[in-house]
This record gives sequence, structure tokens and C-alpha cells, in this order.
Amino acid sequence: MTVKMQLARIIISEISDNQVIYLREVDGDRQFPILIGIFEATSIDRRVQGMKSPPRPLTHDLIVATATSLGAEIESVVISDLQEHTYFAKLQMRRAGELIEVDTRPSDAIAVAVTFDPHLPIYVTEDVIERASN
Repeated sequence: MTVKMQLARIIISEISDNQVIYLREVDGDRQFPILIGIFEATSIDRRVQGMKSPPRPLTHDLIVATATSLGAEIESVVISDLQEHTYFAKLQMRRAGELIEVDTRPSDAIAVAVTFDPHLPIYVTEDVIERASN
């Protein structure tokens, strides 16, 4: 079972290699942090703040453009696993009615999700939420 989450906070630190995003349950109080890289954090932050995209596509723009060019529609992000402090995610897309799941880092998946307006839904499995909260 998955739970719909939303991006609640982005913490960018210039003195650390690890940045932090917090996901919060849409219809509840649970939340948890995910450590991400500076590139992904700044990309997510720029999109959330509505800043204009750079003149050339970023990696996350490329992913969206590639999926679209191949006739697929990206539908959602699912954070599906947590192993040894590493989160695993999938981009869910649909092409010709078929669901396609592509393995990705959660930071990249969330960066893709926020390129859309409105942002794509982010889901997290109950198991991941429980283990992340401990």
C-alpha cells in the first residue's frame, strides 16, 4: 500500500555535501527526511520557487522530454524501498496503456515531479514510511 506524500521542506546547506528534503503525508502527520545532492536540491528548489528554467535543459528536463518523445506520459513517483539508509524510487509512466516503471534515485524522481505544473504525485510505501520513522 502506498501513501500520498508532498514535498514539505528543502534544506540547502553550503557547508555540507548532503542536502535534505522532507516529505510529509498529505492526509496525515507523518514525515521523514531524505539526504540528496546539491545539484538535485537546487534544481528542486528552483522549480518549487517558480524560477525560470535555464536556457538549456537540465537532466530532469531531458528525462521528461525523452519520455514525451517516446510517447510516454510520466504519471507519478513511488518511493518503494529503503535498504541500509538508501532509498529507492520508481518513475511511473504510461505508454499505449501500459504501465512502465523506471528505477531511479528519489532525488531525481522528485526533481522530475516538480517540473510539472501541477507537480506529479509522490507516493511512498507504508513499509518505507515505517522504517524511515524509526
